[in-house]
Parts: sequence; structure tokens; C-alpha cells
Amino acid sequence: MSFRTLKYLSFTHSAVYTALLISWVAGADDLKYVLGWAHGIGWIVMSLLAIAAVRSRTIPLWLGVMVAVIGGVGPFAGSIGFVYEERRGSSTSRPVQRGMV
Repeated sequence: MSFRTLKYLSFTHSAVYTALLISWVAGADDLKYVLGWAHGIGWIVMSLLAIAAVRSRTIPLWLGVMVAVIGGVGPFAGSIGFVYEERRGSSTSRPVQRGMV
């Protein structure tokens, strides 16, 4: 799993969480139920992927903690962490591939 793929999955998880918060405020119970499950399962999947990525040295430990531990309550922390790590260009993460998508 590449850094870039993990970053986009993290942003997707943050979007689901944002939709969950909006549905909670709007009182859309059916949508809130579906998005709640999507957030829960998404957090579990993201946590497992983050642990595997730390073990393979794709992401640094601090970013894995942001995704796996803090991500259950606020996945925005993981998304911000990915942006920070990408801009920082840490030597512990693999270089981001530039070019064709």
C-alpha cells in the first residue's frame, strides 16, 4: 500500500465522518445509521492499514498513531497528518511518486 493511496483513503474517511456529523445535526437518522457504520468500519480498516504501513516503513510511527488511535474520534487528524508528512518530506517515509496518476 502506497503513501498516496493511504492518504486518499484517509481523506475519504474524513469525508464520511463529515457527512456523519452533518446528518447528525440535520437529524437524518437513517443516513446517520449508515454513515456511522461506514465510519466505524472505515476506522477499523484504516487502523489495520496504518499498522501494516508502519511495519513496512511506508509511514512513520507518529502518523500511524494519528490514524489508528486518534482517527476513531476525529479522522481529520490523520488526514492532516498525511498532508504534514507529505510536505515535510520525512526520511522515514518512502518518497511520493510524482507524475502520471
